[in-house]
Amino acid sequence: MHGPSYMYREIEEIPHVVKRLLDDEEGAIKTAANLLDDASPSQIVTFARGSSDHAATYLKYAFELTQGVPVASIGPSLNSLYGAALRLDSAVCIAISQSGQSPDIVQSVAAANRSCAGTISLTNNPKSPIAHASNTVVPLLAGPEQSVPATKTFVASLVAGLSMLAHWKKDTELHAALARLPEALGQSIETDWPNFRSGLGDASSLYVLGRGLSFGIALETALKLKETCQLHAEAYSAAEVMHGPISVLKPGFPVLALMSPDAAEAGFRDVCDQLSGMGARVFSTDRHGEPDTALEFTATGHPLTDPISMVVSFYRCVEKLARDQGKDPDQPRHLTKVTETL
Repeated sequence: MHGPSYMYREIEEIPHVVKRLLDDEEGAIKTAANLLDDASPSQIVTFARGSSDHAATYLKYAFELTQGVPVASIGPSLNSLYGAALRLDSAVCIAISQSGQSPDIVQSVAAANRSCAGTISLTNNPKSPIAHASNTVVPLLAGPEQSVPATKTFVASLVAGLSMLAHWKKDTELHAALARLPEALGQSIETDWPNFRSGLGDASSLYVLGRGLSFGIALETALKLKETCQLHAEAYSAAEVMHGPISVLKPGFPVLALMSPDAAEAGFRDVCDQLSGMGARVFSTDRHGEPDTALEFTATGHPLTDPISMVVSFYRCVEKLARDQGKDPDQPRHLTKVTETL
C-alpha cells in the first residue's frame, strides 16, 4: 500500500479524540455518573464483544478497585439465543459498542431495562439502536473509523468509562490525570517499540501478559496482533501463565509483558524473570528492564491511566509491524468492520 494507512491516521487522532470527548461530552458523562450514584448498585454488568469487551475488562478492574462494586461481563447470547431472564434489579448495566448496531447487544440492553436499575451505553454512534435502547448514552466522538481494527474508539471507551468513574467517585486525582492524558498520549504515539518488532523474528506465536488493570489491554493487544499480522497471540494474566501455558515455551519464544507500575509490579517482574530463565524472550514495559527488551511507555501520573498510554504505543508498533510484513493493517483478511451477532 502507498501512503499512511487509515489505522496510522486514526492512531494519530487519539490524543485529539480524548480531549474532544472530555471537553464536549462532560454533560453526558455526568448524567451517566449520576445514574450510578442514584442507583448505588450492588453490581455492574457489561454487554460487549471483541475490543469493546476488552475495554469492559479494563473498566471492571478500575471500578472494582476504586468503588468496591463487582463487575461482570454478561454473554449477550444469554438473552438473544437462550432467552434467559437475569435478575438485575440491583445492577446498573453498561453496554459498549463502537457501532451500536449488533442485535444481540441491543436485545440485551432492552431486556436489562426491564429489570435493572439503569442502562448506560458507550458508543461512537449516538443515533444507533443501542443508544436508543439505553437510559443514557455517552457518545465517544471518535469520528469515522475506517480501518477494520478499532483503535481510537477503543481508547475513547476507556476514557469515557474512567471519566464516568471519576465523576461518580468525585475523584480529583483521576480528573487531573484525565486532563493530562491527551498530552501524555501525544508522546505515546511517538514510540513504536522497534526492539519488539525486530526481536519477533520469524515467530508465528507469542504470549501477551497483563495483570489487573493491564489484563484488558493484554487481551486487546493479542487481538490486534492476530487481526493485523496474523500472529497467533494468546493473552494471559501473569498470575495464570505459570500453570498450563508454560508447557508451550521453548528457547526464544516471545512474550510481551504489559507491566504497570502498581501493586502487581513486583510479582509480575518475578514471573517475567522465571519465563526468561526458561528461555523465553520477554519484552516488557518494566521500568527496570534490560535495554534490549525494555519497551518505552509514557507515564501518565496515575495507575488507572498508565495502561492507556501502553496500548497507544502498542498500536503504533503493530501498525508498523503489519506494514513491515507486507500486510494491509486496514483490511485484515476475512474481517469486516461491523459484525452483527444474533
